[in-house]
Formats: sequence, C-alpha cells, structure tokens
Amino acid sequence: MKLPAVLLFLLASCAFAADRPNVVIILCDDLGYGDVKANNPACKIVTPHMDRLAREGVRFTDAHTPSSVCSPTRYGLLTGRYNWRSKLQSGVLGGLSPRLIEQGRETIASMLKKQGYHTAAIGKWHLGMDWVKLPGKTVSELSVESPEQVHNVDYAKPITNGPTAVGFDTYYGISASLDMVPYTYIQNDRVAVLPSVDKTWALHPGYDPMCRLGPAAPDFEVENVLPTFARKASEYIAARAKTGQPFFLYLPLNAPHTPIAPTKEWIGKSGLNLYADFVMETDWAVGEVLAALDRSGVADNTLVVFTSDNGCSPSAKIEVLAEKGHAVSGPLRGHKADVFDGGHRVPFFVRWPAKVKPAVSDQLVCLTDVFATCAEIVGTRLPDTAGEDSFTFLGNLTGRGKSARNSIVHHTIAGAFAIRQGPWKLALCPGSGGWSAPRDPDARKQGLPETQLYRIADGDIAEERNVQAENTTEVARLTQLLEKLVADGRSTPGAPQANAVPVVLRKTPATAATKKAAKKKAE
Repeated sequence: MKLPAVLLFLLASCAFAADRPNVVIILCDDLGYGDVKANNPACKIVTPHMDRLAREGVRFTDAHTPSSVCSPTRYGLLTGRYNWRSKLQSGVLGGLSPRLIEQGRETIASMLKKQGYHTAAIGKWHLGMDWVKLPGKTVSELSVESPEQVHNVDYAKPITNGPTAVGFDTYYGISASLDMVPYTYIQNDRVAVLPSVDKTWALHPGYDPMCRLGPAAPDFEVENVLPTFARKASEYIAARAKTGQPFFLYLPLNAPHTPIAPTKEWIGKSGLNLYADFVMETDWAVGEVLAALDRSGVADNTLVVFTSDNGCSPSAKIEVLAEKGHAVSGPLRGHKADVFDGGHRVPFFVRWPAKVKPAVSDQLVCLTDVFATCAEIVGTRLPDTAGEDSFTFLGNLTGRGKSARNSIVHHTIAGAFAIRQGPWKLALCPGSGGWSAPRDPDARKQGLPETQLYRIADGDIAEERNVQAENTTEVARLTQLLEKLVADGRSTPGAPQANAVPVVLRKTPATAATKKAAKKKAE
C-alpha cells in the first residue's frame, strides 16, 4: 500500500529527530565568496579548514545572506525572517542599540531549546541589547551610536534583552562589531570587566584611520578576540559532549571584519596583506572548532554550518589584493553593502557525516533557511508566526528531495531591493545600492536606468549586461512577485502575516523641494 505523502514526511522527520544532532553554526564576519579556496580555484589565501568542511559536506554555490550587511543578516539567520520586515530598514545597529528581535519571536535557539537542546552563543552579537541608560541620556536605536553617546550607559548595571532573552542558555562575546563600543567581553547579562578606560585601534594598519574611540576594559586588545572565541567554543564543545544532551552552538566570529588584527604569529603568513593574514587566522579558528568536535567524539553526529554574514569589505583593500592576483568575490561583481552578488553570495558549507554525503549543490539558498532545516531535522513544524522566509534544504543534504525555494529577495545597506528567480535578477536601483561604483547618486548622474535586470544563471554571473530595456515583461513580472512577497508578510506557504513596518521598495532620490519640505516639517 502506498503511504500518503504527509505520513511519509512525518515518518522521515521522526527518524531524523531520533538522531538529534548537535548543531554548530560558524558565521564569519565580512568573508568574501572568493576568499575560500573551495569556492575560488584562483584564491591566493590558504584556507585548509574551510576547504575541509566544503570537501566533507555539501558545498552550496548559490547561497546568499538576506542582507549585504551585518545586523540584518544576523536577524534573518536567527529568525528565519527577512530583516526588512523588521524595523531595521537600512544600515546596521550599534554596540549600544536596544534589542532588535521582537518580543515573543521564535529563534533557532528558542526552537531548539524547546526540543531539549542546550544552547549557547559565543562571539559577536550585533542584534541589540538593552543597556541601562544614564539619567537624561540616549543612545541610537537603529544606527551606530555617535561619539557623544559612548558614555551614555551604566556599564556596571545588568543588561536585559540580550542573547539569553531570545533562547540562548549562555552567552559570551561582544555586543557588536569589534570597531564599536564597548570594548569588553559580555558574559550572559553583564560585562566581564568594567570598561574603565578609552581605547581605539587602527581599522586596517597602514591604510585606514582609527576606529571609534570609546570605553574599554583595561586589558582588552582586539588581536586577542578571535583566539578567545575559538578557545571558548572549544571548551563549550568539550564540556557539553560529556553530558549526552544535544547542543546548539552559534559562533559568530569577529573576523575578518575591522579592526583587521591578526595575532603576531599570523602576520605576514599570507604574503598578500594583513586582511589575508586575518582570513588565515580565521581559518585556524574554524580548525580549532573542528578539532574540538573530533576530540570530543561528537563530530559524526554534529551538523556544522559554515558561512559569512555578507561579502568582503573594501577595508580589506580589495584593489591591493587584486593586484596580487586575489579576487575577494571570485567571479562576482561588487562587495559588502551592495545589491550585486559580491555583496551577499557567500561561502556556505554544511557537514553532517552521519547523514550527509559530500556533494556540490547549485540550489538557491538563503541563510534564513537554516531555521526551517533545523526544525525539520528535530521533527517540529514551525508555526505561521515563525520562520516566514525559511525553506528547509534538508532534502538537498540527504539527497531525498530539494528545497522549495525558487526565489530570493536581496537587500542592501541603503535599503535597496533586488529579487532573484530562475536565471533572472531584478534590482530596483540604478547603481550598486551600496558602496561599490557606481553608487546610486553617481549612477543617476550618469543617466543609468533606475532598474537593472541580469540573467545571472545564464552566463552573466558578473552582472555586466543590464537587459531591462528589452525585457520589460520580465521586469513587470518580477516587480509584481516582489510586491506580493512584501504584502504577504512571508515567502513560505502559510497564512499572510502583517509586516511590522511599512516597506518601501524603491528609493526615490530627494529633490530640492522634498528636502525643503522635510526640513520645514522637522522644524
């Protein structure tokens, strides 16, 4: 007798749930698609441990972050929901910004915790936490704090609504990027050492100016942060492996983001520049985690997801690396912050030796999809109010099916949108929507059209030929699809969900008249 498809799904889910693998997510910071040898044969940086994950697991070649910058991507990864559905419509948070993840919203951590997992976050948070503000003082909510605000909180008071409020049993790390205050570690809901002095470091020694001056623990030094996270992660794995309880480790590294600060033993190792040295040390940190899994005897039944939060930053000195034969984005156009694929197509390797055979997949994947994949692995269904933009790719891992994702929405630092479906990619901006040339204002000065259309999967992976003028029907179709995905409040099947804030799909350049009107209204 042929079993119904629903019953087959439930039986398969129960079988996987019985295995209850540990889950480790390693999220690099500003690592480019082409910075890993497995993705880029011409890569000049040595990355043996990243390459090992790619070789021993499934290497996805068409995986993307939901945003081309930091905080939005982290929101999407942990919630399975596109960041632009939240109140963060552009830019990133600061180190003192309040919590972004909405009260009551399910995360990967809270979901796995309900399934009996011990959950830990070690590393860079950058999703806001509620500091106690000094009387009469304020901090920026949806942007990096100003120099005048860095001393506006009481660092001695407990922090609320941080990682431990969204599903993590324990947390050890830094509140935001390593170039944002405070420069001290946070353990659960308190700073580990009071930031009693002011410090700063060069963003990229020899090239860039200093990062933000602000409160720091007296013994805090940026070059020690990556080794500290690697050590803490290894210790956590060793300790939890002894308990027999499945664990979830979310490990958002600080590297190779600015300040670009490898330890002395790694300086000069790449023969390229300090950024490449830092990538090599980041690869070493990945190796420390893999070694901890091996030593603890849990590697076989541990799902390891390795990826990056966006493309490489120009602070890496992309042009210097290019002169030496290294392309940080490989064959892709653009870099961090951009609408082009170099801004959001990232390394994405998934290893689970007990269940997953090595393979290469061209399946379209978004980091939001990790949530639904973990849910299917442990045999739980997500409610309509969770993971609205998360499609499981477990079938792609096991060879038993394919992800249902057939489109993806891209988003830039400036809030510019793009949508990809099949070979087509439609961008609703005239330039990069970010930092690479031409930026949108310059593109408008050049008279470039406000819409871009590329056939990504049909040979134009470098996004060199804008074919919107001769494909107006496709432009209209993709625009309507994007409008529907926004209006529905979700891209997965299920009941429509109301967006938390109005979403503006197309940024209209402000004219002198609109600027004058806005100024008058503000007055």
